[in-house]
Amino acid sequence: MKTDFPILKDITYLDSAATTQKPIQVIDAISNYYKTSNANVHRGLYTLAQKATMAFEDARQVVATFINTTPEHIVFTKGTTESLNLLASSLNLQEGDEVLLTEMEHHANLVPWQQTKATIKFIPLNENYELDLEAAKQLITDKTKIVAVTHMSNVLGTINDIQTLTQLAHKHNAQIVVDAAQSIAHLKINVNDIDLLVFSGHKICGPTGIGILYGKDLNQLQPYQFGGDMINEVTYESSTFQEAPHRFEAGTPNIAGAIGLAAAIKYLETATHEDLTEYALQQLQSIKGLKIIGPQTNRAPIFSFTLDGIHSHDVAEILNKYNLCVRAGHHCAMPLMKKLNIHGTTRASFYIYNTKEDVDTLVEGIKKVQEVFQ
Repeated sequence: MKTDFPILKDITYLDSAATTQKPIQVIDAISNYYKTSNANVHRGLYTLAQKATMAFEDARQVVATFINTTPEHIVFTKGTTESLNLLASSLNLQEGDEVLLTEMEHHANLVPWQQTKATIKFIPLNENYELDLEAAKQLITDKTKIVAVTHMSNVLGTINDIQTLTQLAHKHNAQIVVDAAQSIAHLKINVNDIDLLVFSGHKICGPTGIGILYGKDLNQLQPYQFGGDMINEVTYESSTFQEAPHRFEAGTPNIAGAIGLAAAIKYLETATHEDLTEYALQQLQSIKGLKIIGPQTNRAPIFSFTLDGIHSHDVAEILNKYNLCVRAGHHCAMPLMKKLNIHGTTRASFYIYNTKEDVDTLVEGIKKVQEVFQ
């Protein structure tokens, strides 16, 4: 499979939680669009424009099928961050309303909610780096309008119990918002019971700048960007807007990005790979002085760790000398790091193109880092 990814020829890439690499099939799909189908969508009556529109809407269908829904529930955005900002801006939260988040959220699922008038509460972690669901039951009230949770922590690798959280939210007439930025890459997503879900194309071998907002009832939301294509009728005095999803897609969309995302999904549906979670966990835990920050079970192949006496930035810098690509720092989760009383971690994250040999290369690299500081 690695041969499908041209960039992987000379590196060991272990930063897929940040962004994934792109197979040649996706690169070719984007290139082919610009070579043969480039035109604006939903506007022109000429053949080329119709061809572009058809490809764009076909991509929406591919995404919808991927998460078990229909196209009218799929909005194209720039990514997870824009999708969450759209929701925070459009859900009309008022003073006295409550939003229930978790202590493990990425900044993108925290900062936008801080800009609303709502009061924010946080579901705490337990000693196993998992959510305390009993505490969640105490925190949610009839004032809770939104329960917004990460499905899979980009720091801890924890897989959260979305089914239980959805049931809890609905019991109190709140809506569940699922940040699937990480889980979309590792789990089969079914949105049947979910109110709102977001993810980014670049986390699943698609291009950057394209993301998804799924909504069970998108027409409950007011548009937060305005302009061409999202309107129904405009006068000098006022405007009316299209039904969802188009009311949320003002201006010229990322057509090539949508087509590239569809190509990525088609690629993933036929790709086979080995789950490296258990092997990587065992091998990393065999290293003296290394501590994994995350659960032992029910987790993803996302491993944040500390090395005794060595700063995470130093670890990443030295590994880079051996063409090992890992992330170092707070991983856009400063409140979580403060909660855990650590300044940052090194993070290695694995995806479909990684192998056991990549795990072994990482382990050897970490041992070389330790040798430098002996």
